[in-house]
Parts: sequence; C-alpha cells; structure tokens
Amino acid sequence: MNNARFATAIHILTLLAKNSEEWISSEWIAGSISVNPVIVRKELGVLHEHGLVCSRKGKDGGSKLNKPANEITLADIYTAVRKSEILGKKNMNTNPKCPVGRLINEKLEELFIETDTLVNGFLKNRTLDSFVVQF
Repeated sequence: MNNARFATAIHILTLLAKNSEEWISSEWIAGSISVNPVIVRKELGVLHEHGLVCSRKGKDGGSKLNKPANEITLADIYTAVRKSEILGKKNMNTNPKCPVGRLINEKLEELFIETDTLVNGFLKNRTLDSFVVQF
C-alpha cells in the first residue's frame, strides 16, 4: 500500500475515538488532516462499509465509531483501506522463455502473501484504543 490511505483512516478513527460522544463532521476532520473533505467522506464511506464507523446526515450530522475503540484492531483498519499488495505490483508481461521471467510472479505472490500475513499479524495485536492513548 504505497499511499496515505492507512494514515488517513487511522487519523480519522483517532479523531472519532477522541471525540466519541460527538458526531464529527467531515469538514472538521479534514481540517485536522489538511485535506479536502471529499477525501474524508470517501474514506468514511469505506470505513462504514467495513462496520468501523456510522454516520448521519443533516445539520447535526457527522460520524462516530460504530464500536468501541478497544474492539477495533489496526488490522481491521488496514484491511478496510488496503487496495494493493504492500510490496507493490507484479510485472505482468514477463518473458515466459526466461527461467526467471517464467516463475517470478509465482514466487512474488508467495512473498506478498507471507508479507501481508506478517503485517496483519502485527497489526491485529494492537487496537485503535492503544494507538489513541498516545494523544
């Protein structure tokens, strides 16, 4: 995942956890992250699809955590926003006549799965709550 989606998602969820009694607007969240509120709303939609946040529309609308911060693991967040392999993409047009080109994607797939398993294993032992207490 060579982008800021995980950082943005954990920033959003940390703000929601720190203000757990309030409905927080995407504009307010965007001000903390220094991004356009549209980006925040897009990520809130993804987090909502994964059951991590709930939202309501209207003048008094906003978003809240959908469950307590101590029940959300960092692996849950990573899984919600992960769109690509952590190590990047494979080369799709390798030379099948080359001894390396013929097998490289198969071997990379094994490496990608192992790396993803390690990352998820590391993150699943940490909760959003344990991250939030730093602030």
